[in-house]
Amino acid sequence: MSTKPPDWTPTTQAVENARITDFTRFAAQHAGRDLSGDYHKLWAWSVDDVSGFWAAVWDYFRLPERPAGPALATEAMPGSVWFPGSTLNYTAEVFRDRTGTDTAVITVTEDTGPVAITWHQLRRQVASLAQALTGLGVRMGDRVVGYLPNGVQAITAFLATASLGATWAVCGQDYTAAAAEARFTQLQPTVLIAGTGCLHGGKHIDRCSDVQALRDALPTLAATIVVGDATRVPGALEWSALTEHDADFAPRPVPFDHPLWVVFSSGTTGRPKGIVHGHGGVVLEQLKNLGLQLDLRAGDRLLWHTTPSWMMWNVLVAGLLLGATAVCYEGSPTYPDTDALWQLAAGLEVKVLGTSPGYLAACRKAGVRITDHCPASLERLGVTGSTFPGDLQHWVAGELGPRAQVVCTSGGTDVVTAFIGATPTTPVWAGELSAPCLGVSVEAFGPDGKPVRGEVGELVVLRPMPSMPLFFWDDPDGSRYRNAYFDVYPGVWRHGDWITITDQGSVIMHGRSDATLNRHGIRMGSSDIYGPVEELKEIAEALVVGIEQDGGDYWMPLFVTTTDGTDVDDVLREKIRNAIRHGASPRHVPDEIIQAPGIPHTRTGKKLEVPVKRLLRGDAQDTVVDPGSVDRPELIDWYARIGAAHRTRRGTALGSAPS
Repeated sequence: MSTKPPDWTPTTQAVENARITDFTRFAAQHAGRDLSGDYHKLWAWSVDDVSGFWAAVWDYFRLPERPAGPALATEAMPGSVWFPGSTLNYTAEVFRDRTGTDTAVITVTEDTGPVAITWHQLRRQVASLAQALTGLGVRMGDRVVGYLPNGVQAITAFLATASLGATWAVCGQDYTAAAAEARFTQLQPTVLIAGTGCLHGGKHIDRCSDVQALRDALPTLAATIVVGDATRVPGALEWSALTEHDADFAPRPVPFDHPLWVVFSSGTTGRPKGIVHGHGGVVLEQLKNLGLQLDLRAGDRLLWHTTPSWMMWNVLVAGLLLGATAVCYEGSPTYPDTDALWQLAAGLEVKVLGTSPGYLAACRKAGVRITDHCPASLERLGVTGSTFPGDLQHWVAGELGPRAQVVCTSGGTDVVTAFIGATPTTPVWAGELSAPCLGVSVEAFGPDGKPVRGEVGELVVLRPMPSMPLFFWDDPDGSRYRNAYFDVYPGVWRHGDWITITDQGSVIMHGRSDATLNRHGIRMGSSDIYGPVEELKEIAEALVVGIEQDGGDYWMPLFVTTTDGTDVDDVLREKIRNAIRHGASPRHVPDEIIQAPGIPHTRTGKKLEVPVKRLLRGDAQDTVVDPGSVDRPELIDWYARIGAAHRTRRGTALGSAPS
């Protein structure tokens, strides 16, 4: 249990005014039991009576009338059945009870000021585009894909698609055509909606050739719609011509588990996995997540710096379910100056601002005084995407002062929400996440597969959540889905994070236990890097890992072997960097390119990404990998020496991964 004082403590008035306090009273009546007391009492009920809790969330947020019976009809992982017989539509819930003249979405880019759109305007554009998509042949269950910057057009396209009962997927234009193609070709989409380019770090990125390449790679397309100058993509339809008409707004009610969108894994172990979520699960989860955990309400402004390629874009859009204003920023948070994101948040008077530990570390390094830029309206600073070092969190909390809460969360694309976070009613300790989220039965499993307290274990979830995947795309027998989460503990979700649950119920994160790259809040897949690198004639094989370091830094080295054994010189290193920039994105370019004597594999040929990561972090070799399971065991010592040399150069330990 923490002996240090909390960095932030809610006031008595803040606790009383919090929506979660009102929900607690509502839930107590709903459950017929006393739930008064601290947050952990409410959380314990939410995971003990999963069905009753989610029924209370449904009723509290006044979702459409539901059939009688338990909310969770079949409790199984995978295979849970929620709210059988119920119908709803994500888009219908977004626009329910909205005031037409209030602001729904604000779009900002590096070279334009804020452009606002009202609820009435957004609804009109969504209805118009839905009518156009229907005319293009889009039917319930078809797929519509977007290759778009972060702006109102991406939101409009998603809402129009969802209103028809079609399924949405999107990549931001930080991805090249090849990276988007690896995702979209799986879906056999009917319509592609694309932008002509974007601005990042003061540089314009023209994507017209990428749009054409992506279009050529998707033979099932009935049409391509272009946001911008459609003449630059011959044969494409113009966005503005399809979104300017009056049309009936008629979202189609669909079953609770009807597919809403496909979000993609990072592609660590092969082609990116298409993760399918349903209308009902996402609506319920995000009402709880944003409405109760973050206290977001109608009229509040939510700005989360993200790209449409990342699940936080889906969370940003979900703010509309609460009637909040979604602020979409397309650009670098540090352009033209490191404090750019803070200035934007202050100018737009946001209530909840979301960013990454990497950005906050850059602010501290640049000497940014957050106190000089923090908007008076700010109540919560959300931080996610990678491990948040305690000293950095303490610095941020000191800069914000007692008025604004630092809300550090941990979750995943897999469930498009957080497993662990905070509430307006719980204290915050630097280096710790305040508590598991409501309805999430989080535990830390020790080596024997049993819950542990006060020591490092695997993050597991013991009971179903409504936003767990319906299925993986192109996984007819469900084997990829089961192997992703349930291969170690059957019937128990294993997420791939190392955590410690403290005696007071807070949680300490220790980083990923799998090989996903989480660089400064941007989740990336190693396969997106291997593709363009291993296509070079000079390169035989590559291996990349990402390592969290003290102070919020992140080290992402790329190890390569050459086809003829020649040395990797500066010319080849630049060629590799260019291949990654054009084949994946500039964000995928590694910090170092190191020539290796070999890439280690299991006996069945799988690259040993996780063991190499742990060797580089400094774990004892005998706790990392069994040499008998490695095709070239002599490489273990070589990677350990590389890690030791790097730690010596930094002058500080990287920290030890748990054994």
